[in-house]
Amino acid sequence: MPITEVEGRRIKVSHLERVLWPETGTTKGELLHYYASVATGLLPYVSGRPVSFVRTPDGVDGKRFFQKRPPAGTPDWVTVSQSVRRSGEFMEQVQVNDLPTLMWAANLACVELHTPQWCADEPGVADRLVLDLDPGDGCTVVDCCRVALLLRERLAEDGIEIWAKTSGSKGLHLLAALRDATPATATAYAKRVAQELEARHPDRVISRMTKAARSGRVFIDWSQNSGNKTTAAPYTVRARPTPTVSAPLSWPEIAAAHTPDDLTFTLADLPARLSVEGDLLAPLLDPARAAPLPPH
Repeated sequence: MPITEVEGRRIKVSHLERVLWPETGTTKGELLHYYASVATGLLPYVSGRPVSFVRTPDGVDGKRFFQKRPPAGTPDWVTVSQSVRRSGEFMEQVQVNDLPTLMWAANLACVELHTPQWCADEPGVADRLVLDLDPGDGCTVVDCCRVALLLRERLAEDGIEIWAKTSGSKGLHLLAALRDATPATATAYAKRVAQELEARHPDRVISRMTKAARSGRVFIDWSQNSGNKTTAAPYTVRARPTPTVSAPLSWPEIAAAHTPDDLTFTLADLPARLSVEGDLLAPLLDPARAAPLPPH
């Protein structure tokens, strides 16, 4: 089995020619190359957080599984922290804090990376707010863009700045930096805003999780702020039929979007985009941009 060295760490790599996305012929080697190319953009969003993986060892058309615990054979140099499950049980999880860990995970066909809105050393502190916009039947990401613009205005009323990225699937993720918040208060606030927007625009927005009621509307999923939930990380690849990526967006792009293709990016697109545009989510990482939640 070939061994490569990444920043002083020896990593066994295997089956780089294995096709993970049959529709496009994209291989595991291309997945590793992608993650190496965007690591400077991706790592700040996952570092210090427990990571859950979606693994597709036989490709996206084969068996897939969601892995929270460290995989068998995890090297001793990979940072592992303990999280508390809903049951109260302690569970170990990997932190993807550096390029060697990212390359090791990608070699295991860990296609997707998901994180909570809190850091491993402060699980009771929510430092991010997330609103997941999911288009119902008859809607697309373009409809999510229209709702995103409404949410941007609404949160600005409370002094909260938001930034956007594609989910890499069908919708959008809106993110804000928080201070002095908990998962519970963040969840309550996100739910209140979602319900408020539904009341204002009942023909366009829904805040309830009932799938049957979502047709023709955009669901604002506020629940991912829960301490037990995770969200696809910025720049992660998705285990979709094609290797789409959760790509940061600018607000002008959102306002100008006319078709879903305008906001569809794959692992072939993102390295050059990151090089030219820079990290469009970078303000999210600035502590000075973090805002408190408004009083209830």
